[in-house]
Amino acid sequence: MKRIIDEHLLSWKSETKRKPLVIRGARQVGKTFSVRQLGGIFDHFVEVNFEKDRRLASLFAGSLDPKNICEKLSAYYQIPVTPGNTLLFFDEIQVCPDAIRSLRFFYEDFPELHLIAAGSLLEFALSEIPSHGVGRLTNLFMYPLSFEEFLKTSGYEALCELIHTATPIKPLDTVLHLKLLDILRVFLVIGGMPEVVAHYLEERNITACQHILDDIILTMRDDFAKYRKRAPLGRLDEVLNAIPFQAGNKFKYATIDSNVKSAVYKDCLDMLLQAGLVEKINNTDARGIPLGAQIKPNMFKTILFDVGIHQRIQRNDITPFLIPHNDKDINRGGIAEAFVGTELLKYADPHIPSSLYYWHRESKSSNAEVDYVIQKGMEIIPLEVKSGTKGQMQSLHLFLKERNLQKGIRISTENFAEYGTISTIPMYAVSRIYG
Repeated sequence: MKRIIDEHLLSWKSETKRKPLVIRGARQVGKTFSVRQLGGIFDHFVEVNFEKDRRLASLFAGSLDPKNICEKLSAYYQIPVTPGNTLLFFDEIQVCPDAIRSLRFFYEDFPELHLIAAGSLLEFALSEIPSHGVGRLTNLFMYPLSFEEFLKTSGYEALCELIHTATPIKPLDTVLHLKLLDILRVFLVIGGMPEVVAHYLEERNITACQHILDDIILTMRDDFAKYRKRAPLGRLDEVLNAIPFQAGNKFKYATIDSNVKSAVYKDCLDMLLQAGLVEKINNTDARGIPLGAQIKPNMFKTILFDVGIHQRIQRNDITPFLIPHNDKDINRGGIAEAFVGTELLKYADPHIPSSLYYWHRESKSSNAEVDYVIQKGMEIIPLEVKSGTKGQMQSLHLFLKERNLQKGIRISTENFAEYGTISTIPMYAVSRIYG
């Protein structure tokens, strides 16, 4: 699979002042696969999986001297661990806290060695070792496949190139625009989890893909047992199920169960956020940069990290999504807004944890809301998501006027177009927003 992160991995490999790299993200988004791909261009690749072989933790007991650790690993695997020639990979590192602690010493005492760490639920382990590597590590945040990655993996590189050259003056030919919308409909159903995408490309069986999504969701829920000390298992499941049904609206704990204290659900939501399964969209006043300095902490929306999982938890009838040229159902259940949110995260700078924002004005006379507000350089840009090809965009115009901004973006199933200060970008071209 052709992933955005691959270019960042190659760039990291070539850096002269290189730090150990930590790849962060939810379970099964492709972290291990991408590292193995990188390992193929080294003379030697050593993959240390602490979950698969629990005995390996003993090699980190006592001394955390990196050269001593590498000598032991080289002897254990019978593979040389040498700077410039070997990629050392600590997978499922959350199982071995001492391995996490060792990362700082690899940076300080053995920086010439290429070292990558990754793991499931890694955020929980890192939070318990606050001094594990402040300023000593490079981070990359990874997500499921973006729609553009899906296109490239499906063999549609030429369509990707056309997306990046299209303009309001020279939009895509109608036949190509409709083809991309048809491919998008499939993606909205199966999502971007690598296992699901691989099965779809091999078998073209969407029903089987739904069953794989069920298995992934079950694995996610099995992981809840690892949060046991932090949040009640049953309540975690209730919050997870509530996310897709509240998509597009302010998240309300009381909507889940008014008899349960909001503090309980808040703890559960925090766990799901930390696990990378849920993304929060914070309400911002958006009167300046940074957007995060003007949020209302108790006013936010949420989306799941993958649109396929969103669909599957909702148990939607997927047939309407797959009907060619059928735009009216494309945002049923908040799908369009959830899709755009996840796409924005995937195309943002992967070296820092990205945040999503929206704007909402509530008044007696009228309410107004802009689905997403992003910062691009020193610009604030509002984004409005419409499932179809029509819409008055009153909220978008109001926001531009009140903030004295010159540019807004409407994301819909319409082709590239421009209406005064509003640029229309097709849903399949969210990558253009940061491009």
